[in-house]
Amino acid sequence: MSKPSQLTPPRPEYPRPLQVRADWLCLNGPWSFEDDPGDSGEERGLRTHPLADAITVPFCREAKLSGLARTDRCAAVWYAREVAVPGAWQGRRIWLHFGAADYDTTVWVNDAEVGRHQGGTAGFRFEITDQAAAGKTARIVVRCRDDWWSIRPRGKQATKVHPHGCWYTRTTGIWQTVWLEPTAAAFLERPRITPCLADSSFHLEQRVNRGRPGQRIEAELSDASGVVARAETTLGHDLCPRLILTVPADRRVPWEPGNPHLYDLALTLKDQDGAVLDKCTSYAGLRGIAIDGHRILLNGKPVFQRLILDQGYYPDGVQTAPTDADLVRDIELAMAAGFNGARLHQKVFEERFLFHADRLGYLVWGEFADWCHDFDSRARSRRWDLNFVSEWLEVLERDYSHPAIIGWCPLNEQLNENPDHRESFDHFIRALYFAAKAADTSRPVLDVSGWTHRVPDADVYDWHSYEQDPEKLAERMAPLRDGAINVDWKEKIHVPYRGQPFILSEFGGIKWVDGDNAKSEGWGYGQAVTSLEEFYDRFDGLCRVLLENPGICGYCYTQMTDIPPEMNGLFRFDRSAKFDLKRLAQSQQRPAAIEDTSG
Repeated sequence: MSKPSQLTPPRPEYPRPLQVRADWLCLNGPWSFEDDPGDSGEERGLRTHPLADAITVPFCREAKLSGLARTDRCAAVWYAREVAVPGAWQGRRIWLHFGAADYDTTVWVNDAEVGRHQGGTAGFRFEITDQAAAGKTARIVVRCRDDWWSIRPRGKQATKVHPHGCWYTRTTGIWQTVWLEPTAAAFLERPRITPCLADSSFHLEQRVNRGRPGQRIEAELSDASGVVARAETTLGHDLCPRLILTVPADRRVPWEPGNPHLYDLALTLKDQDGAVLDKCTSYAGLRGIAIDGHRILLNGKPVFQRLILDQGYYPDGVQTAPTDADLVRDIELAMAAGFNGARLHQKVFEERFLFHADRLGYLVWGEFADWCHDFDSRARSRRWDLNFVSEWLEVLERDYSHPAIIGWCPLNEQLNENPDHRESFDHFIRALYFAAKAADTSRPVLDVSGWTHRVPDADVYDWHSYEQDPEKLAERMAPLRDGAINVDWKEKIHVPYRGQPFILSEFGGIKWVDGDNAKSEGWGYGQAVTSLEEFYDRFDGLCRVLLENPGICGYCYTQMTDIPPEMNGLFRFDRSAKFDLKRLAQSQQRPAAIEDTSG
């Protein structure tokens, strides 16, 4: 496992690759810190008093790389740090950014409250211009409340003290990069970039914060050979200006696995006299996603999605990768094993992962961190309506422009067997599904992965099956050849399958332990194999059942790595290989008789 250099702050790379500015200040590294188990720190003066401990940001208190490795539950935590604001930022607005902090975050700068954010996976920012003068020192204090009993999106974080079953180490407090950034009084917000393969163009929605009529936005698209297209518009007519960048036929290169071509995008905001107010860089991939009956098309061609279930956990960093190189390695290992993408499971991955997926041509499904409770208990309170939907919308907005994302899935294996709560249950699922459909009309959306589908005619239909016998799995999947489905969770409530693209989005999970793990009590699905050859035979048999069924457009194998207490990964928790990756890749070759362009 890679570890950060001691000479630079951990995770020093720019954290927002789809909107890069030259001026910024990374605040990762040592912060003062204190646990607040009773959430009484405000009363006890922790906001103004020195804190007892130290922590290394951006790693959560539970992570070894934080310097603490405290895994017991804690209702609140406090951070403090003094920061010298660069004098060169004089006359500019100053923003404090958090990649993510779990869960309820309040921030004070020089003893003035500057904002509060609820949500453990979406990034946020606060303007601190009035509190942090350029050339002066600012004392930043952060309180993160993260109780374990409330109804909130938390993914696979355990509510018990120790990891158990499918529940892993908790993440409390800051767990992604913190940074300062200056802007002009009027500046460019995050661009929304929609590729349109049919007319070989990019449609750009570019909001301006505090823009004034007469200011001008200029966009320039380029590749290795130079400028490809330019567009500009003047503010004053639309709240959200739109620009179209058309790619000439001789410069048209679609983004796809095997050839993930990206265009560079430069954005500039100028005042009425042509002076530059703001500029940033981005990138874009020209690709189209469509549905043709039971097939999902990428750039007009069917692509069989060979996905791996990626939980995004690390031995020393918990949900935070120790280095940027660790994110790259995860993608490259999966691709070496024959997968062309991943289901980013029950975690909103940091943007740097999506950036590397974009540039490496790695297909991903964006997912929400919802799987932490049962609906029957949640139905006793309506608070879940707001905190789930609002955070999901923040996630969709952040990740909209990444070409590697080819679908959204807000929910996983939701249950509701109590008929008294079914109406609320349906409203909950529909709210998240249609929020995604409204926020993004360019990608398919799956209402619930596995078991309980509640939106009729949703874009995609899926199922989870951990049947370990290839012959029995083939029998179960056989009706899909004729556009039907043999449901194997008959006790769950679901709308009928209507011929949409079908993905077996969880299967496999074969347990194999060896070496230091040979006596592990960790678990996998079904009867564990007793030899490597038995594993290869079972893996090959299960994959081929799905690859050879023309009614299936993709699958997702469980899972990328072992994660204590699960021992069903294709790699150990430290990412060392358990199997011959070439053999795994060979088992995933789609028969030539079945149309496929998955690479």
